[in-house]
Amino acid sequence: MILAVARNRFMNLRRDRAALVLSFVLPVAFFTIFAGVFASGANRSATRKIRVAVVDQDGTENSRRFVEALRRDAALTVLSGPSARAAGAGLPPFTERTAEAAVRSGDVPVALVVPAGFGARVGVGPGPPPTVRVLSDSADPVAPQMVAGVLQKTAMSAMPDVVARSGMDAFARMAGGLTPAQRSAMEAGLAALKDQSASGAASGGGVDVDVVDVVGEKKKNPTVAFYAAGLGVMFLLFTAAGAGGALIEEVESGTLDRILSTRVSMGRFLGGKLFYLTVLAVTQLAVMFLWGALLFRLELFDHLPGFFVMAIASALACSAFGLLLAAICRSRMQLVALSNLLILLMSALGGSMFPRFLMPESMQRIGLVTINAWAIDGFQKVFWRDEPIVNLWPQVAFLLAAALLFFTAARRVARRWEVS
Repeated sequence: MILAVARNRFMNLRRDRAALVLSFVLPVAFFTIFAGVFASGANRSATRKIRVAVVDQDGTENSRRFVEALRRDAALTVLSGPSARAAGAGLPPFTERTAEAAVRSGDVPVALVVPAGFGARVGVGPGPPPTVRVLSDSADPVAPQMVAGVLQKTAMSAMPDVVARSGMDAFARMAGGLTPAQRSAMEAGLAALKDQSASGAASGGGVDVDVVDVVGEKKKNPTVAFYAAGLGVMFLLFTAAGAGGALIEEVESGTLDRILSTRVSMGRFLGGKLFYLTVLAVTQLAVMFLWGALLFRLELFDHLPGFFVMAIASALACSAFGLLLAAICRSRMQLVALSNLLILLMSALGGSMFPRFLMPESMQRIGLVTINAWAIDGFQKVFWRDEPIVNLWPQVAFLLAAALLFFTAARRVARRWEVS
């Protein structure tokens, strides 16, 4: 009897495609995404490379060697000018002002300023070690810490001959000088150390690192905006998909046939649905951000215009996506399975569940196909970077284009109800 009951349940599961998808496909898909994020740490070549703007205010041979050593590090992508292209492409190099502007705008999470006098002070000379300034965007708390560690490692390995020379000079001063033979032997040893430094086979002194937060130093509770946007967009998608399910119920009950028999066309009918879902979604976001402002000091009232621009664009894209899912599916159960699968995958890849800046670069690029990624980036520009509304055009353009594409596709798929 026990086996018969179990066999009956397995037969029902096989016939229930929605339950089958939620039981097996969704867990495997989530495992693949999060394994790709966390397991990449075991392979350094698969981890994300941190984009770093470098300003060399010293301009000496030693500072250039230091920057070249940073460029060779597998953890960094070193930019010497305001472009993704390599240095020497005819573009003006970064200054401290333009590098800080690049951090503030989100082009790079970290900028390094190698100070004047760096080459003369690096090593173990009589004065303190040089201080390299790290201009950081604390929206990515991992990047400045990793870069600071790379700086220390590079200073220890990139110029051992410089460190050794400063030590030898200090010894010569205290010992009253070196003989010509000693000086010749020292120069030969320093040349060998210089050759070894190209492969990182030697070690030496260090540098001081001064980390300066240039974006979030005046923010009261900046992470609240990130979570409000990420979770808000994810639940907008769920709400739109659920409300879109009413379309399937209207088809099954015959309500849609009676509506279409009047002067209401399918385009106007879907347009009304889109308007309703958009207003509902904007209200949901407003309630969530207002709650964040009251309880968690989210600076909502200082950013109301930018908030409403991003809220309306995000709501339109999510609502149109929900209508498309409802138009594609043949039953409520199919809608539940498909919407859960797609929305959870989009939320994982788009940054609603896990910050995209901590993902490998390949996964960050994949995430750009999701509504979540563009919506979160737009809200970050508003609440974190205090950027003007005009700077939201890439995010708003993508979301509005996605809304138009989804609504057009839903309208075409819904033709089957007009002729049935």
